[in-house]
Order: sequence, then C-alpha cells, then structure tokens
Amino acid sequence: MSDSSSRPPGCLIGVSLGPGDPGLITRRAWEVLQSGGRWVYPVKGKDAASYALDIVSRAGLAVPADAESLHFPMTSNPEILALAWTRAGVRCGELLAEGRDLLFLVEGDASTYSTFGHLARVVRGLGGAVEVIPGVPSFNAAAARLAVPLVEEDGTFAVIPAAYGIEVIEGLIDAFDTLVLLKVKPLLDPLLDLLERRGLTAHACFVEKVGTPDERVVTGVGILRGERVNYLSLLLVRNPGRVRGDLARGCSGTRQPLPMPVIEED
Repeated sequence: MSDSSSRPPGCLIGVSLGPGDPGLITRRAWEVLQSGGRWVYPVKGKDAASYALDIVSRAGLAVPADAESLHFPMTSNPEILALAWTRAGVRCGELLAEGRDLLFLVEGDASTYSTFGHLARVVRGLGGAVEVIPGVPSFNAAAARLAVPLVEEDGTFAVIPAAYGIEVIEGLIDAFDTLVLLKVKPLLDPLLDLLERRGLTAHACFVEKVGTPDERVVTGVGILRGERVNYLSLLLVRNPGRVRGDLARGCSGTRQPLPMPVIEED
C-alpha cells in the first residue's frame, strides 16, 4: 500500500466552462477535464443540483465516481460565507495532499464574479498551487446571442451586479455607453422603472441562462414587470444619448450606437 504522504501535492485548477452552452468549453478545459484529476463542483444546498456539473454532463462527459460537491450557501452573511469558503478550502487541501490535481468546475469564467477566487485564496494560504483556465463570461455570450457588440472602438462599458443599487446604476448609465447588470432578479422592477424614466427601455435587453436549453431572451423588457426571473439573468443597457467627455476627445469619426435587435422569444 502506497503512502500518500510521500507524494507531491496536486494543483487546484479552476476549470471555466462558459455560461451554459457546452460548445463554449475551451479546448484547454476539455483536455483537463479528461486528464485524470479529481472533480469538485459547487452546490448551493445539500441536495441541490450543480449548474456547473450540468454543463459538463450535457457536453457528454461522464461524471467520475469520486467527484465531490462543495457547499457554498446562498447568503450575503459574511461570517457564514467566510466559514463556508474556509471549510471548502481545507477540504481541497486534504484532497490535494493525495497527489492528484483537483478540478473545480466553474460556470462562466473563474476570474469573473466567481466563488473560485475565494477558494483559491484559502488553498494558497495553505501553501497549495493554483491554476486558472479562462472561459467565456455570460455577458460576452449574451452579446453574441444578440449579435451586437458590447462596445465599439472608443466606447466604454461597465459590468456590475445589480445589487449595487439604483442610485449607483443610474450614475453608471451616464458614465458608460453600455452597462451590463448581472443578477438582476432582486431589483428587476426598480430597474425597469429606471429604464422607463430615462427613456432607455427600447435600448435594453434581458437574457436568462444564456446558452442552456432554458435560455430566454427578451428585448421588450417591459413585459417582465412583476415576474420572478432566474438568478442567472442579466440586462444589457445602451445609452445612445450619453454625452461623451474627455476620454473620447480626439477620437475620429462620429459613431451612432446600434439599437438592440428584435428577437422572438423561444
């Protein structure tokens, strides 16, 4: 019987899978998923399904028998979150000590609003090695689904969680040509009020669970009022009337912003 304590520790690898379409898994991520490393994946509750695990399952990869879930609760309580991150990191350290790489499955991109960053900090603090495989963020996939650019040439755009609040968002509308609002579920109606008041309803588009069989695209966003939308949803907002300041001075040409396309909902 071999002694695992004599083996060099493995590496924690954040395997970005894209926002939902298995076809957006990169070649590098695909190779690593089949490299023999142990899979770990996030879940929000004890018996909850894993969105990240579903992506690789729909890609046709069999889930290894020793794959393990890590619990990351849906809460904004910093103490509860810190405890969960620490527990998950310590468990990863234990698994890495066995000498195999640990593949943490990440929906979207591991460097963009991802739980992986917290996990990586704990593992690094324990002396572990970390690698990150980049992936396609949801807002890039949403813009591609709409066949419109997020930003053009000298334009600007910002990406923030809608939880920052209406006051902050309204200021950013005036500061950027395109605004991406992530996780809009808790503030959807106030956001719709803001868009209507600013005359931007026709320049906004709602995308939910992009790239999955449950994808939903809505360009007439006013119909969403009063709905309970999915947590994995976003709004793309353009401000065609934004006054361009010092940042744009000296840029050649006059650019007319593209309107949001009209897409029939599936």
